[in-house]
Order: sequence, then C-alpha cells, then structure tokens
Amino acid sequence: MAASPTNPYSEAGVDTAAGDLAVELMKSSVRATHGPEVLGGVGGFAGLFDASALLGYRRPLLASSTDGVGTKVAIAQAIDKHDTIGQDLVGMVVDDIVVVGAKPLFMTDYIACGKVYPQRIADIVRGIAEACSATGTALVGGETAEHPGLLGPRDYDVAGAATGVVEADAILGAERVQDGDVVLAVQSSGLHSNGYSLVRHIITNAGITYADNAADFGTTWGEALLEPTRLYTLPLLRLIETLGGGVHALSHVTGGGIAANLARVLPQGSWAEVDRSTWSPSPVFRVLSDIAGSTLESAEGTWNLGIGFLAVIAADSKDAAIAALEAEGMPAWQVATVGFGARPAGEFEQGAKGVDGGAVRLVGAYASH
Repeated sequence: MAASPTNPYSEAGVDTAAGDLAVELMKSSVRATHGPEVLGGVGGFAGLFDASALLGYRRPLLASSTDGVGTKVAIAQAIDKHDTIGQDLVGMVVDDIVVVGAKPLFMTDYIACGKVYPQRIADIVRGIAEACSATGTALVGGETAEHPGLLGPRDYDVAGAATGVVEADAILGAERVQDGDVVLAVQSSGLHSNGYSLVRHIITNAGITYADNAADFGTTWGEALLEPTRLYTLPLLRLIETLGGGVHALSHVTGGGIAANLARVLPQGSWAEVDRSTWSPSPVFRVLSDIAGSTLESAEGTWNLGIGFLAVIAADSKDAAIAALEAEGMPAWQVATVGFGARPAGEFEQGAKGVDGGAVRLVGAYASH
C-alpha cells in the first residue's frame, strides 16, 4: 500500500485544518453583526459593505482607526481566558472613531498566533463580534495567521481596524472648543487596555501570579486584570444627537493618560486644570500603586485612573449631558473648565502625539472615597 502523501505546510507547523475549524466555530458570531449592508457573508477574500446609505449625507467623511490590545493579551494567555480580549480590541479601535463624532460602519480584525487552537480563536472572535454588535459595527472580515517559529505555540496578538462616517460640518474637535467650555469625565471600567507593561512589571516584582487570589477584588488577579474595556460608542453618539451641537470635542483616554489626551483635542492658546479632587480612582489603581510603593500621580502618564473619556461641552449643556450619560449607565462629572489666554503659572502638558494643541495639567489631591 502506498504511503499517504505528507503535507509540507503541516510539517512546517501550520495547521490549515485547525484554521478552517476556527472559522466554522466563529461564523455565527460574525454573522450576528451583519445587517443588510453587509454582502457576501463570511469567508470571502474581501468584506463587502453597501455604502449607498452615504448618499443621504451632504458631504460624508470617512473616519478610520486601527489599534491592538497590547500586552494585556499576556494575562489572557497566562490564565487561558480569551473571551474578553475581543471587547478590549473593539473599545480601543471603534471608540477612537467616535472622538470625531463619527458613526462606526464596519471593522476587520487580525489575529497572529504561534499555533491555531480553534476554540481559543473562536472565543477571541466571539468577543470581538459581541462588542461590534454592542457598538453598531459590522464585523466584515478578518484574518487568523499562524506563525510557528516566530511566536510560541500559546502566544498570540490581536489588532483591528474600523471605518466610520461623519458629516463634514459635524466633525468634533479643537476648532469647536470655546472659552468657558466645561470638561466632563466619563468613568472607566478599570485599566482598559493601556499600561499593562507597568501592571505586569508590578505583579512580577511582587511575586504575585495571576492565579493568586486578589482579596481586594474577590477574584483571582488574572480575572481582575482582564476586566474588559468599557464601550462608549452608542451612549456618546446619542449624547451628540441629544445636545444638538453642545458637544464640542471628545477625548478617548488611552496611552499617555488624562492630561496628554485632553491636550490633543484643545486648541492652541487654551488651557485646562483637571481637578483631581472631583473623583477617586478605582480600587485597581490604588492597589497596584500600593503594591509598587508608588503614588497615583506617578502613573498619570500611563493609566486612565478612572476616566475613560473626556467630553468638552458648552457650559449650558453640562447638566443635560451628565443626566444623559448617567441614564446610559455612564457616571460623569465635571473635572475642568477650558480657559483661553494667560494661564496660571506652572508646568502644563502642551499637546501630545504630534498635535500642537492646548495645555493641560492635573491639580489638587485625589478624593479618598
């Protein structure tokens, strides 16, 4: 009897059958994000999205964003829990689009791994799909790439890109910001997906493992640190519509922290002092800082410290905005007022990430409760 032919690709460490099984396991989750605008289903070389709805815009501008989850995936891998990372990815990508006032249309994802474990890939994509549904975003395509020899068998990384649309005369940003505008903070769900290299450094130096019980949180350390990123997309889009021009700028508090990200959406010549006493950072930030023997202030350029989004709004819209956000389950409060011209003496952060924007600093002491 002749020997069965070998598969050179399989011998090189790439399992195409496992990849096909992963696609089968994720199909229903992906299809659940598809409305009538998505054509062609799952498995094509390119995702198709019917853009005829954009004909109703006077001047539609497409907004795009791309991002990943960073080293948070190392914790998911360590405790073999992969069903929340997808929400983190959508939060990092889609909520950047909302910053300019755009409505998300569709998203694609990319997963690179050392070895395809079908159920694990399906868990990741299911999380992406569920978060896409929660943000009104169609998941129109993706890619799972097996990279043996480059990544370890249990290693993976995720990234994504999304596209949205906004009317040209409705774009939010620094040009709309006015003297006396109010800066509202919208509460985060925790660390979100930034600063995990610092988190992992603190945990490792303290001799803690992710399987250890975290008494402060009632879970293991791994589960506590995998708390998924809050999704702000639809509540913020509804806020923009409700206030009818009262929202002037939005800032997604991600890498760089509160001051740097607010400075990016303020105009040159403006300034804001964010009052720390208006909120108490979530327990996760306090516990990690205590373990590290450092202060919360020292992490202000790394963690969001309890603020996931900042909204710069007209002063007379403040009460309506807070009420609308809290009705959506998004606690919000005033942290600053925007000023123009001469600013108080002292050091401010001036713009960030290539944007020569406004000047921001944090002042005062954090509330204790």
